[in-house]
Amino acid sequence: MDPFSTEGELVNIHSAFHQGQYQDVIDFDASAFSPENQLPARVLQLRSKIVLGQPEEVLAEIEGEDTPDLVAVKTLAQHAAGDTASALHVAQELAEKYSENATVQVLCGTVLHAEGQSEEALALLMKHQGNLEALALIVQIHLQQNRTDLATKEVTAAKRWAQDSLLVNLAESWVGMRIGGEKYQSAFYVYEELASNPATSSPVTMAGQAVAELHLGRLPEAEAALSAALQKYPDNAELIANTIVLNVLTAKDTTELTSHLQKNHPSHLLLTDLEEKSAFFDTIAAKYAPKVS
Repeated sequence: MDPFSTEGELVNIHSAFHQGQYQDVIDFDASAFSPENQLPARVLQLRSKIVLGQPEEVLAEIEGEDTPDLVAVKTLAQHAAGDTASALHVAQELAEKYSENATVQVLCGTVLHAEGQSEEALALLMKHQGNLEALALIVQIHLQQNRTDLATKEVTAAKRWAQDSLLVNLAESWVGMRIGGEKYQSAFYVYEELASNPATSSPVTMAGQAVAELHLGRLPEAEAALSAALQKYPDNAELIANTIVLNVLTAKDTTELTSHLQKNHPSHLLLTDLEEKSAFFDTIAAKYAPKVS
């Protein structure tokens, strides 16, 4: 029997998505799902295509669709394809009209936050009713705002009603990695358990384990974990980016990996952050350049 064809079919495909097993999600025959799970499964498959760099294909596939969930997917695809103005406009409209829709909350919240409207994104996401994806995104936004206190509060509250959830465990690990200290080790244990289990091993969990090793100062172990992960997922952006960081720390050449990331994931946060900081450095350096009369 297919592992997804169980009573928890949608839970399983959700887990696969959040573990970064995007191709598995796309390849699964969702026609086997119960009628009420057909649309959520299709949304996850479309989102997987977007993550894998196929937003134009998604836009073509859902052209003319008008359900709020699929319009939200269209918004995310437009944003990924570079049409950020249209994506933001539609996200704002959906957030106003369908703020109780779980897909709208997560996808439009993602677009709003990406376009600098984090407070608007949080206002939308806070309307969730047990939507663990919304919770995870709230935690991520708070961490990016350096509000670890608020992120911790969200995770603590969620553990009361979703203690065993994959997303809650991951969110707790994100917070632990930000707090540091003994929390690094706690986060490592979570990622190690997930990465060592064939059912939950994925680029996400393997990268998390390696990053925890980095924070703990165990560079050889981090290198071994990333090397093993890249052999299995050679084109995964997060694994490549973290290997670049590791190579910088260990004084190894990063040229080949950086070129690979630029070619396959040109908008990755590591690259855009490096570009932004390089431009900032050049601006500052120009102020102190010798002036020749």
